[in-house]
Amino acid sequence: MKTAIVIGTGAGGATAALQLQGRFAVTILEAGKEFRPFGWNLAVPTAVKRAGGLWNPRQIGLLFPAMKIDSASDGLIHVRGIGTGGTTTLATGNGLRLDAGLKALGLDLDEEFEELRGDIPLSEEHRSRWKPMTRALFQAAREMNLDPRPTPKMGRYAHCRNCGRCVFGCPYGIKWDSREFLRKALAKGARLETEAKVVRLEIRAGAAAGVWVRKGFRTRFLPADLFIVSAGGLGTPEILAASGIPVEPRLFVDPVLCLAAPVPNAGQDRELPMSFYIQRDGYMISPYFDHLSFFFNRRWKPPASGLLSLMVKAADESRGTYVAGRLEKALTPADRSRISEGIDLCTEIFGRLGIPARDLVQGTLNAGHPGGTLPLTAAESASLHHKHLPENVYVADATLLPEALGRPPILTIVALARKIAKRAARE
Repeated sequence: MKTAIVIGTGAGGATAALQLQGRFAVTILEAGKEFRPFGWNLAVPTAVKRAGGLWNPRQIGLLFPAMKIDSASDGLIHVRGIGTGGTTTLATGNGLRLDAGLKALGLDLDEEFEELRGDIPLSEEHRSRWKPMTRALFQAAREMNLDPRPTPKMGRYAHCRNCGRCVFGCPYGIKWDSREFLRKALAKGARLETEAKVVRLEIRAGAAAGVWVRKGFRTRFLPADLFIVSAGGLGTPEILAASGIPVEPRLFVDPVLCLAAPVPNAGQDRELPMSFYIQRDGYMISPYFDHLSFFFNRRWKPPASGLLSLMVKAADESRGTYVAGRLEKALTPADRSRISEGIDLCTEIFGRLGIPARDLVQGTLNAGHPGGTLPLTAAESASLHHKHLPENVYVADATLLPEALGRPPILTIVALARKIAKRAARE
């Protein structure tokens, strides 16, 4: 049987591994450890915050080892998952179909989305769990004719306990993450190595012969016939660049900025995040308690239960790079204009609830979903194989997206990765 190496266990990697195992003997390489939900009582880091012990987001790894921080020169912060499941374990379970840009290239994912209906539970039936302030925000948005919509969620939300810990890893197994596909791939015979960081691909005569993998103090060579690189929007371009494969300086990150209001007993910190969304031109708005801002932004004052927050997530221009572990990304005037417009709209929504603008505090600017440094073109929509890649190497993550979505991409990445794995198996 031919062999395949899949790099990464997030949305793209776990999907590709499950699709390929059986046709190939699959080895999955994960740079992080086995993911476990954050088990501490959040009162502990809150007490540290009160005492002034938390001030730099880079300290997040001390509290949450499965999170890695990358920061750009202008202060933009990106948090990603390091461990099995990648960032899907830390996401909020949103299941939006966002393939319009791919469809415009001639890439049809209808079959894959239909297949996923049977593989990933998807539901909007969570309104009964909304707290009064979330209902008030939703009603205010309806009165403003903003067309708010309940967010489709990937998971079994009929059993959701409203603990508010989605971004720390669901402790009850309610939220879907890519470890479900990973477990199925392993049950079919795939092999998983954790704490195995891929340094680079070994390219010989136009094809990849294997990968160099660092585990602890040892670096070794692993050969294979097929390679799927799914290390995420930052990890994948880093591996490709180290392998001599050119990527493009057109990184997008879907920047996120939250606006919070002091509301006694709002309880948003113990509620399903991003329960509904408002879509505008170039950005979205959604209720979201931003733990990054709460723990590391001094303007966000305890208690967590006394803050009510709205998120603005924007589709930014594709200008930036991630090479040799360094994030180079500056927001353009157009990016900042979209975010500012969203903040103004959030201010108006809060005003409908009687909360004056002077009481509102902005959070920490952070990157939502990086990608786009090896974008597919119309010419590649059939092969799903970027022209810069060796013949037996495929990419299967947000790196391929042609433009920023400004919305959660996980379900779309899963569908894309499934199609890519099918194509790679045929080739």
